Amino acid sequence: MTSRIKTLIGAFALAAAGIASAQPTTLLNVSYDVAREFYKDYNTAFAAYYKKTTGKDVKIDQSHAGSSAQARSVADGLDADVVTMNTSTDIDFLANAGVVAKDWPKRFPYNASPTTSTMLFLTRNGNPKGIKDWDDLVKPGVQVVIVNPKTGGNGRYAYLAAWGYVKKKGGTDAQAAEFVGKLFKNVPVLARGGRDATTAFLQRNIGDVLITFESEVVSIDREFGAGKVDAVYPSISILAENPVAVVERTVNKRGSGDLAKAYLDYLYSDEAQEIAAKHALRPRSEAVLKKHAATFKPLQLFTVQELFGSLAEAQKVHFNDGGQFDKIYTPGAK
Repeated sequence: MTSRIKTLIGAFALAAAGIASAQPTTLLNVSYDVAREFYKDYNTAFAAYYKKTTGKDVKIDQSHAGSSAQARSVADGLDADVVTMNTSTDIDFLANAGVVAKDWPKRFPYNASPTTSTMLFLTRNGNPKGIKDWDDLVKPGVQVVIVNPKTGGNGRYAYLAAWGYVKKKGGTDAQAAEFVGKLFKNVPVLARGGRDATTAFLQRNIGDVLITFESEVVSIDREFGAGKVDAVYPSISILAENPVAVVERTVNKRGSGDLAKAYLDYLYSDEAQEIAAKHALRPRSEAVLKKHAATFKPLQLFTVQELFGSLAEAQKVHFNDGGQFDKIYTPGAK
């Protein structure tokens, strides 16, 4: 009897092991709004690479919304294995909450930012208001769609790009504040995230111009059809880094650390950099960037560090409660 019980136990153990090995490994990537199409394609490529190199299947789940809202969800307990954001302040927030490593920018190359982007303008087909540069956005009668800088990195970068435009032309901080104040007086409603802004602009027909990431042009062409918008490159804009991090709290609990690291490491591969370029995310690979020179038009770019010290400093000065943004923006004021 003892021998038979041992045999049965062994058989059950083998069956359980077989079921476990047949189940796909899973990973949750919590990301920002306008990266959903890129990660859809990237996940397919990574799953194929992971299967080829490890023999294991992997199922990647995605969550997309405004980047700051996403960071708060993770801090509040959403079990992301990795976060892929569009602003370092959102990952710094998670680091301060003890959710990701304090030294997260050193865990991967290029300050843990495998791609970059910039802010440009999308106008309706034919550019009926003749939008060419930032100065056109503060003219009377021009309505601008923009993400709320409090809820999304998209909006923070748009705000900082407008502020930096004035500074790079020799203006003072007071002049920059006045300019950005005029810009936000032309904003009929603040969007929650990048995709919400695009929906407001194209489906609800709000506004004359949308300030958003360069990568959103490709997404719009795919989702709404080519020719719906014109992309306008301003004379000066901001370099936006797209940082990534492993969520230590989750991977330590789930034992998914190796998978999470492999997932983020592969973002730097030639294949992933090519996928990024096809989605109008600027690749870090110089070779891939050069191949797609027609997509990434040259314009004068400044860094956050150059004008604001760091995104963390910009957050304190401009976007925290009582900061510059609260001083210049009054909802409903014209």
